[in-house]
Order: sequence, then structure tokens, then C-alpha cells
Amino acid sequence: MNQPLIDPLVFEALQANAGADFVLQLIEAFAEEAPLLAQQLREASAAGDSAQFETIAHSLKSNGVTFGAARLAELAGRLEWQGLATGGAATSAAIDELTAEIAAALLALQAAARA
Repeated sequence: MNQPLIDPLVFEALQANAGADFVLQLIEAFAEEAPLLAQQLREASAAGDSAQFETIAHSLKSNGVTFGAARLAELAGRLEWQGLATGGAATSAAIDELTAEIAAALLALQAAARA
């Protein structure tokens, strides 16, 4: 069975605790920031800046956890944990996968916020 992009229980709890309007603002901020963070992740990888790479991956992981986007959190957490150790093409492929997951999660979050 496939896991939903956004865990509805986590998302509903977030809305109940923070308020639907505030959660919508969080989603809008994430929609603006996440693509920039993904680009910064690529730049940190290209520059060999492990500390920056791990910090950005951690931020994306935390966002995933907050919104109930478990796969996003998992992919970002893996990048945070591995850092630049896998190197080159493997790191680039992992960033590509994370970037695609961010896009899918954003669509799911926006749909959930409208529901």
C-alpha cells in the first residue's frame, strides 16, 4: 500500500494546533522557500560545503515532519545523514529525487489546505 504524500492525521493536528489560516501561511512560505533551499542544496554540494549541505537538508527534513510529508522528511533526512559522503552523481540523483518530492508534497499540501 502506498503511503500518502501528506499524513492526514499529522496535517489535521497541525491545523488544530496552529489554526488553518496560519497553516496556509506556512504552506505559502514553504512554497516560496523550498525551491530556493533545493537550489542551495545543489550549490552546497557543488562547493563541497558539508556543513551548509547538512543544515539545508535538516531544514527540509524538519518541514517535512511538520507538515506530515514523511517521504520528503525521509529523503531530506537521508541527505542530512549522508552529507556529501556519497558524492557526485549519487548526491545529485538524491537531490533530484528530493526536489521532485518537494513539488509533489507542495501540491498535496495546497490541496489539503483547501479541503
